[in-house]
Amino acid sequence: MSEKAFYLPVGDDEFESTPATASPWDFSLQHGGPPAALLARAIERCDPDEGLPIARISVDFLGGIPQGRIRTEARVVRPGRRVELVEAKLYANGKLAVQASAWRIRQQPGATAHVATPALTPPPLPGATPAPEVYFEGVGAGWGYGEAIEWRFVESGFNRLGPAQVWTRVRIPLVDGEETGALQRMLVVADSANGLSGEVPLTGWLFIPPTLTVTVQRAPASPWMFLDVATTIGPDGTGIAGGTMSDDHGLLCRIAQPLLVAPR
Repeated sequence: MSEKAFYLPVGDDEFESTPATASPWDFSLQHGGPPAALLARAIERCDPDEGLPIARISVDFLGGIPQGRIRTEARVVRPGRRVELVEAKLYANGKLAVQASAWRIRQQPGATAHVATPALTPPPLPGATPAPEVYFEGVGAGWGYGEAIEWRFVESGFNRLGPAQVWTRVRIPLVDGEETGALQRMLVVADSANGLSGEVPLTGWLFIPPTLTVTVQRAPASPWMFLDVATTIGPDGTGIAGGTMSDDHGLLCRIAQPLLVAPR
């Protein structure tokens, strides 16, 4: 991987995107994962409180996100001692491109240990495989976002339609010179649910999510995260992509994406 990070800092809450953010639809645009993670970073830094982590984040993509200069901002909308709401915005080349809202819920260590749901662990991590020469049909090995993630499929693959199970690991930092937060790593890959589980080929169809919702149970305990995702398509040009993300200790979060489905 030639890129040092998804974003290079150029000022307070300002960044320059790198080719590691590239969308498979168009390399001049950004994949939704890195901008979603950058908004999670902004939310976590807004009146920070380690005991009040993000429990649900919804990210709305207002259009294609161009490569270039990025700026983020965040504010608390509804403060609270145990539950609060934070909003964040991302500007790309000076224009509002993405906005997010997040509920933060205070953790109470050990308070529900006696009623906690038993953990369902995912299948074992497969051995390493060579990097693919083609990620999706028509998307070559130079796809920056694809190269920035390590993918180890249990079921399916980039050029197989239908549900997918894949272990993922983010190879590079979100922001150069920073340690990437656990939730930020989750957001980098969560927006891949629709692409990994596509029911129609990328070359002939659009299946675009205008929004992403991630409901979080806990942060990952290791760099490896397991995606178990699927897509359904209705008869009238819409669909739903979603699934779960887990690690060796069980469930991390649930992912949901509505889809615009249309022939190219």
